[in-house]
Amino acid sequence: MNSPTLHRVHCPDAQGGHHMAWWAWGDAQAGHLIVCVHGLSRQGRDFDVLARRLVARAAEQGGAVRVVCPDVVGRGESDWLKDPMGYQFPTYVGDMLAMLAALHQSATISTLDWVGTSMGGLIGLSVAGLPQLPLPAPVRKLVLNDVGPAVQWAALQRIGRYLGKSGPYETVEQGAADMRALSAGFGPHTDTEWLALSRPMLRQRAEGGWRMHYDPAIAVPYAAMSETSAAEGEAALWQLYDHVSADTLVLRGGDSDLLSPATVAAMAERGPRARAREFAGVGHAPTLVAPDQVRVVLDFLLP
Repeated sequence: MNSPTLHRVHCPDAQGGHHMAWWAWGDAQAGHLIVCVHGLSRQGRDFDVLARRLVARAAEQGGAVRVVCPDVVGRGESDWLKDPMGYQFPTYVGDMLAMLAALHQSATISTLDWVGTSMGGLIGLSVAGLPQLPLPAPVRKLVLNDVGPAVQWAALQRIGRYLGKSGPYETVEQGAADMRALSAGFGPHTDTEWLALSRPMLRQRAEGGWRMHYDPAIAVPYAAMSETSAAEGEAALWQLYDHVSADTLVLRGGDSDLLSPATVAAMAERGPRARAREFAGVGHAPTLVAPDQVRVVLDFLLP
Protein backbone atom coordinates (compact mmCIF):
# COMPACT_ATOMS: atom_id res chain seq x y z
CA MET A 1 0.00 0.00 0.00
CA ASN A 2 1.70 3.21 -1.16
CA SER A 3 -1.08 5.58 -0.12
CA PRO A 4 -3.39 5.59 2.89
CA THR A 5 -7.18 5.61 2.94
CA LEU A 6 -9.08 8.40 4.69
CA HIS A 7 -11.74 7.69 7.32
CA ARG A 8 -13.79 9.75 9.77
CA VAL A 9 -15.59 9.21 13.05
CA HIS A 10 -18.22 11.40 14.76
CA CYS A 11 -17.11 12.61 18.18
CA PRO A 12 -19.42 14.24 20.75
CA ASP A 13 -18.93 17.75 22.11
CA ALA A 14 -21.08 20.44 23.73
CA GLN A 15 -21.72 22.12 20.36
CA GLY A 16 -23.32 19.12 18.68
CA GLY A 17 -20.27 17.07 17.80
CA HIS A 18 -17.49 17.07 15.24
CA HIS A 19 -15.70 14.61 12.97
CA MET A 20 -12.12 13.46 13.40
CA ALA A 21 -10.30 12.06 10.38
CA TRP A 22 -7.62 9.40 10.27
CA TRP A 23 -5.36 7.89 7.63
CA ALA A 24 -5.26 4.10 7.50
CA TRP A 25 -2.43 1.90 6.25
CA GLY A 26 -1.97 -1.85 6.04
CA ASP A 27 -4.49 -4.63 6.62
CA ALA A 28 -7.83 -3.25 7.78
CA GLN A 29 -8.62 -6.60 9.42
CA ALA A 30 -5.34 -6.98 11.30
CA GLY A 31 -5.67 -7.41 15.03
CA HIS A 32 -2.43 -5.54 15.69
CA LEU A 33 -3.13 -1.79 15.61
CA ILE A 34 -0.45 0.90 15.76
CA VAL A 35 -1.70 4.45 16.34
CA CYS A 36 0.65 7.29 15.29
CA VAL A 37 -0.28 10.76 16.53
CA HIS A 38 1.36 14.00 15.42
CA GLY A 39 2.52 17.14 17.18
CA LEU A 40 0.68 20.36 18.02
CA SER A 41 0.49 22.02 14.60
CA ARG A 42 1.13 18.98 12.40
CA GLN A 43 -1.11 16.30 10.85
CA GLY A 44 -1.33 12.55 10.27
CA ARG A 45 0.54 12.43 6.96
CA ASP A 46 3.73 13.15 8.92
CA PHE A 47 3.91 9.38 9.44
CA ASP A 48 3.77 8.27 5.79
CA VAL A 49 7.35 6.97 5.78
CA LEU A 50 7.06 5.22 9.14
CA ALA A 51 3.66 3.70 8.32
CA ARG A 52 4.89 2.21 5.05
CA ARG A 53 7.90 0.68 6.78
CA LEU A 54 5.77 -0.74 9.63
CA VAL A 55 3.46 -2.43 7.13
CA ALA A 56 6.45 -3.77 5.18
CA ARG A 57 8.23 -5.04 8.33
CA ALA A 58 5.10 -6.89 9.46
CA ALA A 59 4.80 -8.51 6.02
CA GLU A 60 8.47 -9.53 6.11
CA GLN A 61 7.75 -11.27 9.40
CA GLY A 62 4.81 -13.12 7.86
CA GLY A 63 2.19 -11.09 9.68
CA ALA A 64 -0.01 -8.06 9.18
CA VAL A 65 -0.51 -4.77 10.93
CA ARG A 66 -3.00 -1.92 10.81
CA VAL A 67 -1.49 1.57 11.16
CA VAL A 68 -3.75 4.58 11.74
CA CYS A 69 -2.57 8.19 11.76
CA PRO A 70 -5.27 10.58 12.97
CA ASP A 71 -5.57 14.26 12.13
CA VAL A 72 -6.24 15.60 15.63
CA VAL A 73 -9.36 17.77 15.58
CA GLY A 74 -8.69 21.23 14.13
CA ARG A 75 -5.95 19.84 11.89
CA GLY A 76 -5.70 18.25 8.46
CA GLU A 77 -8.97 16.71 7.26
CA SER A 78 -10.67 16.88 10.66
CA ASP A 79 -13.35 19.43 11.55
CA TRP A 80 -12.58 22.71 13.24
CA LEU A 81 -14.25 23.17 16.62
CA LYS A 82 -16.90 25.81 17.20
CA ASP A 83 -15.44 26.51 20.65
CA PRO A 84 -11.67 27.00 20.49
CA MET A 85 -11.31 26.17 24.17
CA GLY A 86 -12.09 22.61 23.16
CA TYR A 87 -8.60 22.32 21.70
CA GLN A 88 -7.28 20.64 24.82
CA PHE A 89 -6.40 17.13 25.98
CA PRO A 90 -9.83 16.01 27.29
CA THR A 91 -11.22 16.51 23.77
CA TYR A 92 -8.25 14.86 22.11
CA VAL A 93 -8.36 11.78 24.36
CA GLY A 94 -12.13 11.45 23.94
CA ASP A 95 -11.74 11.60 20.16
CA MET A 96 -9.10 8.87 20.22
CA LEU A 97 -11.43 6.65 22.25
CA ALA A 98 -14.16 7.20 19.66
CA MET A 99 -11.75 6.27 16.88
CA LEU A 100 -10.54 3.16 18.71
CA ALA A 101 -14.13 2.05 19.33
CA ALA A 102 -14.94 2.45 15.62
CA LEU A 103 -11.83 0.54 14.59
CA HIS A 104 -12.53 -2.23 17.11
CA GLN A 105 -16.07 -2.55 15.78
CA SER A 106 -14.81 -2.98 12.22
CA ALA A 107 -12.13 -5.52 13.20
CA THR A 108 -11.19 -6.75 16.68
CA ILE A 109 -8.10 -5.05 18.13
CA SER A 110 -6.02 -7.62 19.97
CA THR A 111 -2.76 -5.66 20.27
CA LEU A 112 -2.51 -1.87 20.63
CA ASP A 113 0.70 0.15 20.25
CA TRP A 114 1.12 3.93 20.24
CA VAL A 115 3.65 6.27 18.64
CA GLY A 116 3.25 9.92 19.62
CA THR A 117 5.30 12.94 18.64
CA SER A 118 5.22 15.80 21.15
CA MET A 119 1.47 16.51 21.70
CA GLY A 120 0.69 13.08 20.26
CA GLY A 121 2.94 11.53 22.88
CA LEU A 122 1.11 13.32 25.68
CA ILE A 123 -2.21 12.10 24.28
CA GLY A 124 -0.75 8.60 24.29
CA LEU A 125 0.48 9.10 27.84
CA SER A 126 -3.10 9.91 28.85
CA VAL A 127 -4.53 6.92 26.98
CA ALA A 128 -1.97 4.55 28.51
CA GLY A 129 -1.89 6.10 31.97
CA LEU A 130 -5.54 6.81 32.79
CA PRO A 131 -7.03 3.85 34.64
CA GLN A 132 -10.28 2.24 33.53
CA LEU A 133 -10.51 3.91 30.13
CA PRO A 134 -12.72 1.85 27.78
CA LEU A 135 -9.86 0.66 25.58
CA PRO A 136 -10.33 -2.33 23.27
CA ALA A 137 -6.93 -3.57 24.46
CA PRO A 138 -4.33 -2.14 26.84
CA VAL A 139 -1.48 -0.19 25.30
CA ARG A 140 1.29 -2.76 24.85
CA LYS A 141 4.12 -0.52 23.61
CA LEU A 142 4.39 3.27 23.85
CA VAL A 143 6.81 5.47 21.90
CA LEU A 144 7.16 9.02 23.24
CA ASN A 145 8.90 11.08 20.58
CA ASP A 146 10.73 14.03 22.14
CA VAL A 147 8.23 14.52 24.93
CA GLY A 148 7.80 13.54 28.55
CA PRO A 149 5.91 14.60 31.66
CA ALA A 150 8.20 17.63 32.12
CA VAL A 151 8.27 20.11 29.23
CA GLN A 152 10.62 23.08 29.17
CA TRP A 153 8.75 26.39 29.53
CA ALA A 154 11.09 28.24 27.15
CA ALA A 155 10.22 25.75 24.39
CA LEU A 156 6.50 26.25 24.98
CA GLN A 157 7.03 30.00 24.67
CA ARG A 158 8.97 29.52 21.43
CA ILE A 159 6.15 27.50 19.90
CA GLY A 160 3.57 30.04 21.03
CA ARG A 161 5.33 32.81 19.13
CA TYR A 162 4.46 31.26 15.74
CA LEU A 163 1.42 29.08 16.44
CA GLY A 164 -1.55 30.27 14.37
CA LYS A 165 0.41 33.10 12.75
CA SER A 166 1.88 31.50 9.62
CA GLY A 167 0.92 32.27 6.00
CA PRO A 168 -0.79 32.85 3.68
CA TYR A 169 1.60 31.81 0.92
CA GLU A 170 1.63 32.38 -2.83
CA THR A 171 3.07 28.92 -3.59
CA VAL A 172 3.57 25.54 -1.94
CA GLU A 173 7.32 26.06 -2.17
CA GLN A 174 7.04 29.37 -0.31
CA GLY A 175 5.06 27.69 2.45
CA ALA A 176 7.55 24.84 2.64
CA ALA A 177 10.43 27.30 2.94
CA ASP A 178 8.70 29.18 5.75
CA MET A 179 7.99 25.96 7.64
CA ARG A 180 11.59 24.88 7.16
CA ALA A 181 12.78 28.10 8.77
CA LEU A 182 10.44 27.57 11.72
CA SER A 183 11.30 23.87 12.03
CA ALA A 184 15.07 23.84 12.19
CA GLY A 185 14.78 21.48 15.15
CA PHE A 186 13.42 18.75 12.87
CA GLY A 187 16.98 18.16 11.74
CA PRO A 188 18.49 17.77 8.26
CA HIS A 189 16.23 16.64 5.39
CA THR A 190 16.64 16.55 1.64
CA ASP A 191 14.53 18.96 -0.40
CA THR A 192 12.39 16.02 -1.52
CA GLU A 193 11.84 14.84 2.05
CA TRP A 194 10.95 18.32 3.22
CA LEU A 195 8.45 18.92 0.41
CA ALA A 196 6.80 15.58 1.23
CA LEU A 197 6.48 16.67 4.87
CA SER A 198 5.23 20.14 3.88
CA ARG A 199 2.70 19.50 1.12
CA PRO A 200 0.03 17.97 3.44
CA MET A 201 0.49 20.99 5.72
CA LEU A 202 -0.98 23.40 3.16
CA ARG A 203 -4.48 24.02 1.82
CA GLN A 204 -5.58 26.13 -1.13
CA ARG A 205 -7.46 29.34 -0.33
CA ALA A 206 -10.62 30.33 -2.22
CA GLU A 207 -9.10 33.74 -2.87
CA GLY A 208 -5.88 32.19 -4.16
CA GLY A 209 -2.63 31.04 -2.65
CA TRP A 210 -2.15 28.65 0.24
CA ARG A 211 -2.73 28.57 4.00
CA MET A 212 -1.72 26.29 6.84
CA HIS A 213 -3.94 23.25 7.26
CA TYR A 214 -4.94 23.90 10.86
CA ASP A 215 -7.47 26.13 12.60
CA PRO A 216 -5.57 29.20 13.86
CA ALA A 217 -7.79 29.02 16.94
CA ILE A 218 -5.77 26.09 18.29
CA ALA A 219 -3.55 28.90 19.59
CA VAL A 220 -6.32 30.28 21.86
CA PRO A 221 -6.07 27.80 24.77
CA TYR A 222 -2.33 27.54 24.20
CA ALA A 223 -1.96 31.30 24.70
CA ALA A 224 -3.92 31.06 27.96
CA MET A 225 -1.30 28.75 29.46
CA SER A 226 1.02 30.22 32.08
CA GLU A 227 4.23 28.98 33.62
CA THR A 228 2.24 28.18 36.77
CA SER A 229 -0.42 26.18 34.94
CA ALA A 230 2.30 24.38 32.98
CA ALA A 231 3.95 23.36 36.25
CA GLU A 232 0.61 22.10 37.58
CA GLY A 233 0.13 20.12 34.39
CA GLU A 234 3.58 18.60 34.81
CA ALA A 235 2.63 17.15 38.20
CA ALA A 236 -0.47 15.55 36.67
CA LEU A 237 1.55 14.14 33.77
CA TRP A 238 4.03 12.50 36.12
CA GLN A 239 1.09 10.82 37.87
CA LEU A 240 -0.11 9.49 34.51
CA TYR A 241 3.39 8.33 33.64
CA ASP A 242 3.68 6.42 36.90
CA HIS A 243 0.49 4.51 35.99
CA VAL A 244 1.74 3.45 32.55
CA SER A 245 2.28 -0.30 32.30
CA ALA A 246 3.21 -0.34 28.60
CA ASP A 247 6.74 -1.10 27.48
CA THR A 248 7.95 2.46 26.84
CA LEU A 249 10.59 3.98 24.58
CA VAL A 250 11.43 7.67 24.74
CA LEU A 251 13.16 9.29 21.78
CA ARG A 252 15.02 12.55 22.16
CA GLY A 253 16.56 14.94 19.70
CA GLY A 254 20.05 15.58 21.01
CA ASP A 255 19.49 19.35 20.67
CA SER A 256 15.88 19.36 21.90
CA ASP A 257 14.81 22.44 23.82
CA LEU A 258 11.55 20.76 24.95
CA LEU A 259 12.68 17.45 26.48
CA SER A 260 15.68 17.70 28.79
CA PRO A 261 18.23 14.95 29.51
CA ALA A 262 17.23 15.20 33.18
CA THR A 263 13.61 14.38 32.34
CA VAL A 264 14.69 11.41 30.22
CA ALA A 265 16.83 10.16 33.12
CA ALA A 266 13.88 10.46 35.50
CA MET A 267 11.65 8.58 33.03
CA ALA A 268 14.14 5.71 33.11
CA GLU A 269 13.93 5.48 36.89
CA ARG A 270 10.19 5.59 37.54
CA GLY A 271 6.86 4.43 36.14
CA PRO A 272 7.44 2.12 33.15
CA ARG A 273 11.21 2.79 33.33
CA ALA A 274 11.45 3.87 29.72
CA ARG A 275 14.31 2.94 27.49
CA ALA A 276 15.80 5.93 25.67
CA ARG A 277 17.42 6.70 22.33
CA GLU A 278 18.89 10.03 21.35
CA PHE A 279 19.50 11.34 17.82
CA ALA A 280 22.42 13.71 17.34
CA GLY A 281 22.00 16.84 15.23
CA VAL A 282 18.22 16.95 15.80
CA GLY A 283 16.16 19.18 18.06
CA HIS A 284 12.42 19.16 18.66
CA ALA A 285 11.32 16.87 17.20
CA PRO A 286 12.69 13.92 15.20
CA THR A 287 10.40 13.46 12.17
CA LEU A 288 10.85 9.67 12.03
CA VAL A 289 11.77 9.96 8.35
CA ALA A 290 15.53 9.35 8.52
CA PRO A 291 16.43 5.64 8.22
CA ASP A 292 18.15 5.48 11.63
CA GLN A 293 15.10 6.98 13.36
CA VAL A 294 12.68 4.68 11.54
CA ARG A 295 14.80 1.65 12.36
CA VAL A 296 14.70 2.36 16.09
CA VAL A 297 10.89 2.48 16.07
CA LEU A 298 10.59 -0.63 13.87
CA ASP A 299 12.93 -2.63 16.10
CA PHE A 300 10.97 -1.60 19.19
CA LEU A 301 7.46 -2.27 17.87
CA LEU A 302 8.18 -5.21 15.52
CA PRO A 303 11.45 -6.83 16.67
